[in-house]
Amino acid sequence: MVCDNHQHTGEVNKQFLTAPVKTAVDKYQLVPEFLKVRGLVKEHLDSFNYFVTTGIKKIVAANSTINSGINPTNVYLRYEDVRIGLPSEVVDGVTESLNPQTCRLSDITYAAPILVNIKYCNGNAIKGQKPVEYKKSNVVIGRLPIMLRSCRCILYEKDEVALENLGECPLDPGGYFVVNGNEKVLLIQEQLSKNRIIIERDKNKFIQASIMSSTEASKIKTTITMERENIVLFLSSFTTKVPIMVVFKAMGMESDQEVVQMLGRDPIYATLLMPSIEECSKNGIYTQYQALEFLEKKLRWQSDKESGALRILRHVFLSNIQVHDNSLRPKCIFVAVMIRRMMDAFLNKVALDDKDYVGNKRLELSGQLISYMFEDLFKTTNSKARESIDKKLSKGGGRFDISQEIVASYITEGLVRALSTGNWDIKRFKMHKKGVSQVLNRLSFIGAVGFMTKIQPQFEKSMKVSGPRALQPSQWGMLCPCDTPEGEGCGLVKNLALMAHVTTDEDEGPIATLCRVLGVLGMEQLSGEDLHNPSSYLILLNGSIIGKHNRAQKFVTVMRKLRRAGKIGEFVSIHIDEKQLCVYIASDGGRICRPLVIADKGVSRIKEYHMRQLKDGTRSFASFSQEGLIEYLDVHEENNALIALYEGETTEETTHIEIDPFTILGVCAGLIPFPHHNQSPRNTYQCAMGKQAMGSIAYNQLSRMDTLLYLLVYPQRPLLTTRTIELVGFDKLGAGQNATVAVMSYSGYDIEDAIVMNKSSLDRGFGRCIVMKRLTTTFQKYKNGQDQFCRPSRTDLDPKKQILDNDGIATPGGILRPHDTYFTKYVPVSGQFEFRQQRYDARAEEAVVDRVALCTDKKNSCLKVKIMTRQTRRPEVGDKFSSRHGQKGVCGTIIQQEDFPFSERGICPDLIMNPHGFPSRMTVGKMIELLGSKAGVACGKFHYGSAFGEPSGHAHKVEAMSETLVKHGFCYSGKDFLYSGITGTPLQAYIFMGPIYYQKLKHMVADKMHARGMGPREMISRQPTEGRSRNGGLRIGEMERDCMIAYGAANLTYERLMLSSDPFEAQVCRKCGLLGYINHQSKTKFCSKCKNGDNISSMRLPYSCKLLFQELQSMNIVPLVTLADA
Repeated sequence: MVCDNHQHTGEVNKQFLTAPVKTAVDKYQLVPEFLKVRGLVKEHLDSFNYFVTTGIKKIVAANSTINSGINPTNVYLRYEDVRIGLPSEVVDGVTESLNPQTCRLSDITYAAPILVNIKYCNGNAIKGQKPVEYKKSNVVIGRLPIMLRSCRCILYEKDEVALENLGECPLDPGGYFVVNGNEKVLLIQEQLSKNRIIIERDKNKFIQASIMSSTEASKIKTTITMERENIVLFLSSFTTKVPIMVVFKAMGMESDQEVVQMLGRDPIYATLLMPSIEECSKNGIYTQYQALEFLEKKLRWQSDKESGALRILRHVFLSNIQVHDNSLRPKCIFVAVMIRRMMDAFLNKVALDDKDYVGNKRLELSGQLISYMFEDLFKTTNSKARESIDKKLSKGGGRFDISQEIVASYITEGLVRALSTGNWDIKRFKMHKKGVSQVLNRLSFIGAVGFMTKIQPQFEKSMKVSGPRALQPSQWGMLCPCDTPEGEGCGLVKNLALMAHVTTDEDEGPIATLCRVLGVLGMEQLSGEDLHNPSSYLILLNGSIIGKHNRAQKFVTVMRKLRRAGKIGEFVSIHIDEKQLCVYIASDGGRICRPLVIADKGVSRIKEYHMRQLKDGTRSFASFSQEGLIEYLDVHEENNALIALYEGETTEETTHIEIDPFTILGVCAGLIPFPHHNQSPRNTYQCAMGKQAMGSIAYNQLSRMDTLLYLLVYPQRPLLTTRTIELVGFDKLGAGQNATVAVMSYSGYDIEDAIVMNKSSLDRGFGRCIVMKRLTTTFQKYKNGQDQFCRPSRTDLDPKKQILDNDGIATPGGILRPHDTYFTKYVPVSGQFEFRQQRYDARAEEAVVDRVALCTDKKNSCLKVKIMTRQTRRPEVGDKFSSRHGQKGVCGTIIQQEDFPFSERGICPDLIMNPHGFPSRMTVGKMIELLGSKAGVACGKFHYGSAFGEPSGHAHKVEAMSETLVKHGFCYSGKDFLYSGITGTPLQAYIFMGPIYYQKLKHMVADKMHARGMGPREMISRQPTEGRSRNGGLRIGEMERDCMIAYGAANLTYERLMLSSDPFEAQVCRKCGLLGYINHQSKTKFCSKCKNGDNISSMRLPYSCKLLFQELQSMNIVPLVTLADA
């Protein structure tokens, strides 16, 4: 049963939707609903919305008061409430609302004011009375760049018509910022999870348990290591390693027996702890006071207070565990659990933790990154305000207003700087990240969407590590298995899968309370003996121990029931670990999770009437989640589930069913038809090339003014489509054309993947593209005046200035040729006006001026001129094309249609592809695509080729396609009977021919072709420059030199390496071997060591060789040149 609910018009077929479903329930309709609710970049929007609604309020509440250091009771300022306004800008005292398109065109930042209500007191009280408290509301403390489509954005929940009026494309996913006119994306950052124990081996192969404690105040790593016998603690506050038993005693657990009890009854744990206990008694430490004294000596910063070590233990050591009433017992229990885990790993009872396991990873999203930045800048603003108040108070006298001391520019400029440079340098949080924000890649629509789901790795790309690069089984459904770059970032840079969701933080207070209600015994009620009692399970919430439960399985079931009933957050994960006897509950942000259909004893909870309600529009995706038909599982909880791929494959034990298997792929891999029939690396290649394909970028592409735009003139939607293509909107903004391809050898110009193209197809517009480039220039303002418009004189018949309009700027529609003047102005120079002009690049191709825009730069109010130039290019020999299966090739030759082979029906192919491209590459998907497209053309229906889609009806079967072909008079195998275009006789074989979707890639010969004769040289080395942009030479490198030497071409080597490069006539002293000088006017030679010029000879050598000699001399290494007669 093939779901053909989209007819070729793109309309929804109502008849199909109401037809009864005969087989298992078709749950596919949930995917578009999910994406409708969630969008393609929901994780970015959710994270930013959380920051705007909750995060920023928490930060301001935590730092709500500024007190003067001199008079804290009477001089203060208190923030009452904070909120974020709508995006707007103040121009000449008038507030104007902003929209993103205006910001892009006039190079400004799309930002909204951060408004606070404040109460403050200036301390100027009359004697005997309380000082007066003032109130102010809507004080602007800075401007926050707003993410497009977030809840504070002007585009939020707008329909297509409203978006069109604002000049936006309805298919644009949002999720990025507009900073100074550039579209910036905060990439998802990957990190190891915080507050979780990780057991691994250190560089000395010792087993260690480490935990990164992260709280609002600090981030500190605590490590406990088993060094041969002893167990020691590493903490940055201590200068050296510290014996663990000393730490236990310092925290008030003086009895060794209690520590042993906490590790468990098995004597082997006590044996492993013995050396540490002995070391403690060797040092003569028996009481808490002695232990603290011992630790005091090890402190990195010697404090004057007595309890320096105690303060470290309370606030720094395991800072994620709260200490109540000065009792450090919870920390003792946690350390005992860490040691027990480490010993279990030492005894091979449990495996070491895998750092690359997706469950041990957290993704840091834009909201968190901005919240770190904002918190740092907000604290800086407050401390600067406090300093300036204190300075004014210490001088004394004069009235001042404390509310005027808050400088809004710190926050505004700090956020804009961070977003535009991508450097997240926050000393307060020990964060030093580069390249966090990147410019949105707008080469193609898919390139932009794919860029939003990219995950930046924590490792350096240059590291030659293979572990993190491998494909983890835990990535199933969370991260795309295909979409990763080739080369150094391979396997490190990943992309989210289609239905993956990244969680945001949830409050853990209510969950902890709920656990207590459900029978979790707090640790204060239990003895150390009970800690590792095998009859009950430890319950951990976000890495902290909250207690034990005797009937863990029942507890987990009840918690899950509550989650399905919507009583606790839908993204809270509960999983049980049988080996460690623990139940983990997680509600922290940054976990990847995905929706699955719940099954009871193998029977899906979603019935046909649910899907019918969804199709009728009476039910939304959210209601499925609220009613417990669907739930989100993260990687850890998936381990407790048994998930069936299809409804037909369920057993009694099945707990969940996949919504649809093709959702394990990401956005870029979803474009490939029949990817499950291709060799895996081919799909990876296509993911990289799909981002470079030219096509339509957005509906508003012609009103954009980007630096570089590549557009296809006649983009088409693929004949063989996939479900992902429809969900993402790629069918509305295609990036390729359906070309009729004949697979045969022709002319010898098709060797090594080259493509033979039909000239008539190119004449009709196949592969034709538009390249738009932007030229910018400005009218500057100076102290002594400003630039003036320059009206060109019409009597001047200089052909280079004919394109200028009356304002001295190029006319739209005019043709720009190399060396043409496209902009003129008068510049004030010492009281006079001088004429200045800008010329079109000499090496550039002829282009048409598409449009000219003028806008003012808001900062220094100078006038900016933007000129868009347009070139139309048709494919030529050397342009790069590719199908959707990683089969790239360049155009080898273009041949007249008369000489092309043709079929009985008179069909002539557009491209001829060499058959040798198939066997070694094993891209069977490409062959099926040809069959499916041909069947689609014959019967007038779009065929589907979604991944793993044959069982569920999202991909047509080859048999069905062949049947259609035979019905319409073609051969079942897709082969045709062809005649030679040159001789007119039939070809000796049947030729496999049909339509395949081909993409034109951005690599074109016109942008790369380069050669030169004489040209510019470098100043220092006097060698020709390097690179096409600087009109550089083509270098004969070391390897090329070796070839020429091996060939024996001595004169050629001499000519290339010296004569054509940097010949130089040097003066060498025969007596001392040093370089001398020549005075060209008097023709006298001189050696500065011999103090005469009697023994100087001339010789030719490369200038760079002479330079090397001189640079060596400057380092006191003296190379001597010995000459012999030639």
